[in-house]
Amino acid sequence: MRLPQPFYQLPVLFDVACLQTEVAALPDEAWAPHPDGVPGNSAARLITVGGAESDAHVGQMLPTRWLAGMPYLRQVLAGFGVVWSRSRLMRLAPGVGVPEHADINYHWHNRVRLHIPVFTTPEVRFHCDGQSVHMAAGETWLFDNWRRHHVENNSTVERVHLVADTSGTSDFWQFARKPLPPRTQWRTLPMKPGANPQVLTEADQRSVVMPAAEVQLLIDDLRGELTVAADSDEARSRGERFDRLLESFVFDWRQLCALHGTAGRGLAQFDGLTHSVHQAARALGDGLVMRTNGVDAMLVLEKRVLQHLIVE
Repeated sequence: MRLPQPFYQLPVLFDVACLQTEVAALPDEAWAPHPDGVPGNSAARLITVGGAESDAHVGQMLPTRWLAGMPYLRQVLAGFGVVWSRSRLMRLAPGVGVPEHADINYHWHNRVRLHIPVFTTPEVRFHCDGQSVHMAAGETWLFDNWRRHHVENNSTVERVHLVADTSGTSDFWQFARKPLPPRTQWRTLPMKPGANPQVLTEADQRSVVMPAAEVQLLIDDLRGELTVAADSDEARSRGERFDRLLESFVFDWRQLCALHGTAGRGLAQFDGLTHSVHQAARALGDGLVMRTNGVDAMLVLEKRVLQHLIVE
């Protein structure tokens, strides 16, 4: 989710000792390597598709057995009053980092990533779009993961953050975006022995074919960010043709949705349109990037739109 500024700190604190006790009790088998093989990165899965040991983004989200055994962490998540998508404890080994990147996948178009540090030291720094912060244990942070960001753990100990994905309610966003009051006025959530609140999790969001309104939303967002990496008459011309191609694609997808609906009829025509637009875009996309983060426009089109138009 694109945000007006790189970082937001929320005026709420959590019991660090309770968090650390629950996380430290996890067995070794709870920790899985990073799905992309990033060295020194591992995670304990808390909310996943079907509650299984999975890194998938799409499907019915449910608590895992690890979250079931962490009563305070469930209270923390439930206390925000929002619906959670994929959520994990993310561990970063001493002396390593998370390489610079931007989160461009479809999953991130309408979701934000919330961070609550559990184990950390001042040597751990989070960088986003030229700004840098230390997220202290028990604090709550959001950041704009559409912008380029990276993490450095320059300490001699492991860093562990609770990292949870949500689109947020109106109350959540009013709370997150209001001016930060003095720290003495921040809310604190203590452990409530015996409490077992319901953690709200996302239902399966998929239709067989992506509705035309959502396609337009995604394409309009991409078109608004489109620019050229190196300015020239030829690059600007390709950018204009790329933009017109995307506009035409939305019209044609809407017509197919009008004819067939989104339940799965006419899949060959939807697939044919997707393929033809993909090929035409590849011929035009060289040197076209996103204005905010410099990511290749063709990569964004593929990962945020084309790969998610039809459920296989």
